[in-house]
Amino acid sequence: MNFRIITSLLLISNIFLNCKTSNKTIKVISGKNYELTISNHQKAVLILFPCFPCDLQHTKKEAKFLKNIENEGITTLLLNYNQKLYLTEAEKIEYGNTLIDIFQKNEIDTKNIYFGGFSSGGNLAVVLSNYLLKTNNAIQPKGLIVVDSPLDLEQLYKGAEKDILKNVSAEAVEEGNYLISLLDNQLGNPKDSIENYKKFSPYLISSNSTNNLEYLKDLKIRFYAEPDLEWQFINKNRTYEELNSYQLDKAYQSLLDLGTTKIDFIKTKNRGYTVDGEKRPHSWNIVEKSELVKWLLE
Repeated sequence: MNFRIITSLLLISNIFLNCKTSNKTIKVISGKNYELTISNHQKAVLILFPCFPCDLQHTKKEAKFLKNIENEGITTLLLNYNQKLYLTEAEKIEYGNTLIDIFQKNEIDTKNIYFGGFSSGGNLAVVLSNYLLKTNNAIQPKGLIVVDSPLDLEQLYKGAEKDILKNVSAEAVEEGNYLISLLDNQLGNPKDSIENYKKFSPYLISSNSTNNLEYLKDLKIRFYAEPDLEWQFINKNRTYEELNSYQLDKAYQSLLDLGTTKIDFIKTKNRGYTVDGEKRPHSWNIVEKSELVKWLLE
């Protein structure tokens, strides 16, 4: 056989084998309240909580940065824990043990773990990360991403009251009534139950309560928000001080005061759209993929 033909055949065979190896089937494991997608060449693990009324399917649909992120070496663990603004001590223990079980069963490397969440899911990511670090759990986060989250539950309550009084947006009024009822039943009115809000809020502006932040000071942290003031004024008649962005701003400053040196507060512009194209500053998609991946792998 001609030497050139043999060389060409060997080259083609080598290319085929390399492609076959690099395109191994991604392993996806579904369990109770989670979906785990294991990267073939894991460099980091990203654990994500959904927003209050959402589930992991919503996260998969709306968080466009997740598309093919496993090819970047990122294993993802999408959680279904929702309809919560905070976690009780029992829930922290339960979730911590569940994560240990998932990691052990699937032989997932625990060296480079990041937690994150959108909206109320960011609250859960914060308080759980703080708990895991405080208790020296086997799962130790290296970093945290918080996407437009209402970290201050007292401010959330007051904002709901204002939305009802303004009566500008039917959606905001409905949400406001729901939140006040929920918080009244679970924590009470902050006017006479402020200690509950100090205990359970990730952060409290009125007293600069950092109980649920203090163990995060050595983490890599990214806060994301899109404070589109024009959109907020037209659609909700809200000022900056009435946005989740403001709460993140205050928490960011408090973390700096605690000695945090690896924290960024990213205020985006014109990125807040749903996957269906609706303009929505309160959105997973204010997170940009390439910069996030770079940050996760640093």
